[in-house]
Amino acid sequence: MKQYFIASEKRFLFLYSALALLIGMLSGCKVGLIPEAEQSRYAATVERDHLGDSYTEVKYLDQGWDAADSLWFYYTTQGSDLMPYDFFLALEKAGESQLFRSDENMNFYRYLPQKASSSNPDALPVGWVKDDYKGKEYVGLTCAACHTGQINYNGVGIRIDGGPATADMENIMKDIAKALKHTRENAEASQRFVKNVLAKGNYKSEAEVLADLSKYERRIYDYTVINHSPTAYGYARLDAFGRIYNRVLEHIINERELRELLRDPKIMRDQVMTKEQIEEIIPKDVGKVMSGEQRDHVMERLSKHLTKWQLGRLRHALFNAPDAPVSYPFLWDIAQHDYVQWNGIADNAGLGPIGRNAGEVIGVFGTLDWKEEKRTTLSSIIGGQSDGITQVSFDSSINVQNLHRIESHLMKLNSPVWPEEILGEINREKAARGKTLFDEYCEACHARIDREDPNRRIIANMTKVNFIGTDAAMAKNSFTAQGYSGILRNQYVGLGVGNILLDKQAPVAALLTQATRNVVATPDPDKWFFQRWTDWIVNLAKAFYENEIKSSIKHGNYDPDTTVNPLASLNAYKGRSLNGIWATAPYLHNGSVPTLHDLLLPKKREGDPEEGEYRPEQFKVGSREFDPEKVGLKSSDKGFTFDTSFPGNSNAGHEYTSGKTAQPNGEILKPLTKEQKEDLLEYLKTL
Repeated sequence: MKQYFIASEKRFLFLYSALALLIGMLSGCKVGLIPEAEQSRYAATVERDHLGDSYTEVKYLDQGWDAADSLWFYYTTQGSDLMPYDFFLALEKAGESQLFRSDENMNFYRYLPQKASSSNPDALPVGWVKDDYKGKEYVGLTCAACHTGQINYNGVGIRIDGGPATADMENIMKDIAKALKHTRENAEASQRFVKNVLAKGNYKSEAEVLADLSKYERRIYDYTVINHSPTAYGYARLDAFGRIYNRVLEHIINERELRELLRDPKIMRDQVMTKEQIEEIIPKDVGKVMSGEQRDHVMERLSKHLTKWQLGRLRHALFNAPDAPVSYPFLWDIAQHDYVQWNGIADNAGLGPIGRNAGEVIGVFGTLDWKEEKRTTLSSIIGGQSDGITQVSFDSSINVQNLHRIESHLMKLNSPVWPEEILGEINREKAARGKTLFDEYCEACHARIDREDPNRRIIANMTKVNFIGTDAAMAKNSFTAQGYSGILRNQYVGLGVGNILLDKQAPVAALLTQATRNVVATPDPDKWFFQRWTDWIVNLAKAFYENEIKSSIKHGNYDPDTTVNPLASLNAYKGRSLNGIWATAPYLHNGSVPTLHDLLLPKKREGDPEEGEYRPEQFKVGSREFDPEKVGLKSSDKGFTFDTSFPGNSNAGHEYTSGKTAQPNGEILKPLTKEQKEDLLEYLKTL
């Protein structure tokens, strides 16, 4: 049953192979079984890009997936709807005639270009896909956009399924907003755009195209403003939780709370808004739950009536700055984990993976058609909505069925093994000595596993932030972020230590929990009544009973959740097994260390001798060129400058091999010599 969802791609490969073989037999030629699909999986190559990267071939490692498995993962939609699909195909770069979706431009943001295939006829990059929702087509992102990696060495691109992407999502969204604005404002660009969109046949008139152009320009621009971060992300990082939190807050705010904020003198200061002005921004016909169209109109009117400073204060009151970017986590063994995410925020038992993935789709532009319900429904009961409060229907584009399929698909993904034929042979003598050092310095937090054992389990070993010493921003934001509960107010949310009642303001972690719970409890609105409920029951039952992970207590040294502080355990980071770690640079949760060699060095502090060897304070990010000696990504003279002095970017902590960070038992081990560090590094290649 777990294989049926890739059957269509496999049938295509089989028929294609059979046809090619038949033609070859008839023509007297020898024909292989579609070597391009089997070997490169339709990966496009790059001659030389803006950072100097180039690769003339792409190779895949044995990670338990075949070509059909990879292609299915790349192009299976999860309900992400960024903009109309035809818009994305026709959109040009701001001020240029080059298509925004061109391979050259998408590679600029480090999304992996692909050739056309049956599952990707328009040759979109890895993780960009067409989604259908309520009779309309959208372009959106899949898990693969952020969780497919590649490293380059000597002209060979090594594709890493489930590996961390090098993508720059922060800037691609800003530039999409600029491109949409330029298209609307520039007559020639607008004319070309309208002509090309109408040619696709999904719009009937120029007026319809221009109306949606304005709508999506506003939505994507607002997204970039709401999620502005004082700490730039650059390549290979994203504050995903911060952005998911803000998407939830944006959609649960109700008209009552918004009116109160517009009367707040701390926000308005030099302008006291009259009742008439507020009603001009928020008309009386706006319901208790704002629809997407109503929210668009309110945002537009706010921008016209409020000054830049008032809008900034309003944004600060409503949202939390997503200023703690982290590396994209790698996905192998994710289905076997007890707790996931860098700080173990998500329990992986039962329906936990479905809720976690539903939250992820909310963050990457799932359509949220939330509206007031006239009566109590089965979905609202299952979602935990209390009697006597506004009942909400949590319809959305989120594809729960595919989320379950994707999670099941990941169960057979294995970590990559160091390819000696490409990156060079491992010195087994040094690695053997390094294994002994790993046992002493690393294994207490990073347990060994057999990557091919179908019964393996991955235990997240949690360590308090102040013990491990790494940057605290991500962990702190996860449990301190607060927001207006809006349409969720007076509902009860179950946390580990009991239920909490959502007051006017509440922890966003609890608001996200309640929102995703209700989304998952709501059947697909795109299906007719009987099918939507049948599929919903089957999908959730399968997701629950096929998940072999059961609820368990977190391991490690962390502050336990209490009734006084029900989210205390989130102030910690996890150590997981390090199989495949060589393919996941840059390192530490916030990507502040470029190579494993650098990770084994200490951070330079005030008073340290200048002649010592330390972790780099600045380095360039963006190139995929691999350094097999230091094991990580090369820092060239081009790319994004990662400055570890900026908030959220600290490269301190996890200095076990330098004699500066204590083991879980409190013991500080002596610093390793240069030769010992080389031995340990050689062993890490074998994992």
